[in-house]
Amino acid sequence: MTKPENTEMIKGLIDETLKKMSFDDFILGVREETGSDGENLIFNIETKDSDLLIGQYGANLRSLQHILRAIARKKTEEKMRFSIDVNDYLKQKIGSLEDLAQNLARQAVVEKRPVVLRPMNAYERRVVHLALSGNNQIRTESIGEGEERKVVIRPVENIEQENTSETL
Repeated sequence: MTKPENTEMIKGLIDETLKKMSFDDFILGVREETGSDGENLIFNIETKDSDLLIGQYGANLRSLQHILRAIARKKTEEKMRFSIDVNDYLKQKIGSLEDLAQNLARQAVVEKRPVVLRPMNAYERRVVHLALSGNNQIRTESIGEGEERKVVIRPVENIEQENTSETL
């Protein structure tokens, strides 16, 4: 549980940073979510200028979050977990990634063959792995290097057959 004074400190930090970046028309909200990795504060910035803050494929948003986390770490001893979102971009992106993962897992099971997803950053791969972690019909793994790293969804039936043929 994040201390209220640290939540206010982060809000102030985000507010100050956005104003220095010439963003004046925004509303800053905060919500707490509990996921498989524990509690996490999400600071959502509502603005008409979302394109600039999000950037191509969320690159600007990831950079802004990285900078704000680094500054916050220097201001407090408490280990805080927080994310920055803009107009619920990340929330929607996570939802669509989870839906995609579930659909491709069904496809892998039905077609009895592995399905390879497009290259993703570490955060996106983690979302896919977590979304499918409770599905005992498939296994997921990351393959590749650097920016070409991607998730493979394999039906368990194929894995068991491969293991059986290897032992023969």
